[in-house]
Amino acid sequence: MNRRWTLLLPVIFITYSLAYLDRANFSFAAAGGMAKDLGITAAQNSLLGALFFLGYFLFQIPGAAYAQKYSVKKLILWGLIGWGLLATATGLLHNINALYGVRFALGIVESAVLPAMLILQSRWYTRRERARANAFLVLGNPVTMLWMAVLSGYLIQSLGWREMFIIEGIPAVLWGIVWWKVVADRPRDAAWMPAADRQALEATLAEEQRDIPPVKNYAAAFRSPRVWVLTAVYFLWSVGVYGFVIWLPSILKAGKISMIEVGWLSAVPYLAAIAAEIAASTWSDKTGKRTAVTWPCFLIAAAAFYGSYLLGADHFWMSFALLVIAGAAMYAPYGPFFAYIPDILPSNVSGGAIALINSFGALGSFVGAYGVGLLNGATGNPGMSYLMMAAALVASAIIMFFMPDKTAAKR
Repeated sequence: MNRRWTLLLPVIFITYSLAYLDRANFSFAAAGGMAKDLGITAAQNSLLGALFFLGYFLFQIPGAAYAQKYSVKKLILWGLIGWGLLATATGLLHNINALYGVRFALGIVESAVLPAMLILQSRWYTRRERARANAFLVLGNPVTMLWMAVLSGYLIQSLGWREMFIIEGIPAVLWGIVWWKVVADRPRDAAWMPAADRQALEATLAEEQRDIPPVKNYAAAFRSPRVWVLTAVYFLWSVGVYGFVIWLPSILKAGKISMIEVGWLSAVPYLAAIAAEIAASTWSDKTGKRTAVTWPCFLIAAAAFYGSYLLGADHFWMSFALLVIAGAAMYAPYGPFFAYIPDILPSNVSGGAIALINSFGALGSFVGAYGVGLLNGATGNPGMSYLMMAAALVASAIIMFFMPDKTAAKR
C-alpha cells in the first residue's frame, strides 16, 4: 500500500509538474524579451497569455470522458509527447500568428491533464486519503513555479527566451517512458502491488461508492445544483490564481530588477503555497471537512490583494509580502476542493463533473490572464488588477460559504 505514496504519486506529481512548466513558462518569456523580439503589443501579449486557456476549455469534457471510459495512462502518455513538442516549438517561432496557434494547441493538448489525473487518483486513494493525494498532485503547481522561476530566470538571462522554451520542453517527451512503465489505470493492473493489497484497496473503494447516491450519467450530473455552484466558485477562483501566475514576473519586473532577481522573488509565493497546501489538505483529511477550509483561504487572498492595491507602487517590499500571502492562500484549498467532488458524486460521473468544473476554471483563467494583462498595460501599474482579483476571490468565498460541508457518508 505504501508504494502508492512512494512510487505512483511521485510519478503523477512530476508528470503534472511538467505540464504546468510548459504552460506557465510563457510568463517568463513575456517578461524576458519575447514581446520586444517579436514586436508584440501589450494587447497581443495579453491575448497570448490567455489563449492557452481557450483551447484548454474546449476539450476538457471529451478528454475526461475518454479517461473515464478507456485509459488515463494512454491519454497522458500522448499528452506528454504533445505538450513537450509544442513547448519546444515555441522557442523556434518567429511569427506571432504561429505563436497564437501553438498556444491554443498547447491548451488543447493539456486540457484533460487535471481531470484525468483526478480520475486516476479517485481509483487509487480512499476518501480519508484523497485530499492529501490531490494536494500532492496540485502541489505540482507551486513547486513547479518555485523551481521554474529560478531556472527560467537564469536561462533567459544566460541564453535567451527561445533557448528556455527548448530546454524546458524536451523533458516532458522523455518522461513519457517513466510514466508508461510505472502508472496503471487501476490497482488490479499494477504489477508492482501485491495481489492481496490490490484486492483490499479495490474492495474499500467499492464500499465507499455504496454510500454515494447513484447518478445515471453525465447529463444527470451536469444538472446537479452543487456541480454548478462548484463551477462558479472555480471560475472566480481561477481569475485570481492565473491573473497572479501569468503576470507576477511582469509585475515584479516593473520594479526595475534583473530577470535573475525576478526569478528568485517569483519563487517565494510558491514556497509559501507549498506549506499552506499541505497544512490545509492534512487538516481536511483529519476532520473530514472540505468547504470549511476553502472559503476562508479565498478571503485571506482577497484581503492581501486589496492591501497591495492600497499600498500602491511606492511600497514595493510591503506589497510583495502581501502578494506572498495571496499566493499561499489561493493555492491552499486545492486538495480539499477537488476531494469534495468525489465525496458527493459516484465514480461513473465524478470525472465528467471535474472536467466541467475545470473547464469553467479555464475560462476564469482566461479572464484572469487577459484581464490582468489589459489592466496592467492600460494603467501602467498593477493596482486595478489587484482589485479585480480581490473581487473575484470575495465572490468565490461567499458562494462556497453556503455549500454544505458534509461528506456523502454522513448524509
